[in-house]
Amino acid sequence: MRARNYRTVKGRPYTRKDFVRGFPPPKITKFTMGDTKSKFEYEVKLIARKKVQIRHNALEAARIATNRHLGNKLLERYCLRILPYPHIILRENKMIFGAHADRISDGMRRSFGKAIGTAASVKSNQNLMTVYVNADGVEAAKEALKLGGSKLPTPCRISIEKMQNEEVKVS
Repeated sequence: MRARNYRTVKGRPYTRKDFVRGFPPPKITKFTMGDTKSKFEYEVKLIARKKVQIRHNALEAARIATNRHLGNKLLERYCLRILPYPHIILRENKMIFGAHADRISDGMRRSFGKAIGTAASVKSNQNLMTVYVNADGVEAAKEALKLGGSKLPTPCRISIEKMQNEEVKVS
């Protein structure tokens, strides 16, 4: 099945993990990277423009691309946070095709589907990734978020804000 089949938000999200046996855990493991203890001057955000579901492997690809670029340019003088959590379970009813497949498969009878992955539901104008940097790293953060945004299934925009003497809080 293709990823574009799960991109649009249809109906209510299915999140009841009690009833699903053996669903795969999300591929994204780290949601906060870099220097989490320092104070930074600027906050650079990647913001989604459309309402969409983002699969867990797309979030992981965006995280890797962004973190790799920031690590090469800024070493450890940044803090990257991934904000949406993939909690929606995606299911697929696998169909058998070919000769005599009608004798083996049940088609749509009692079709519930097998869990194949997880996704995060994102609204329009929702913050997807945030990079905290000092003044010398703003351009590198913009480039990194542009690279990471290209891995996501929604058009994104980048916003830069000056911080008000606050620490980055890791929850």
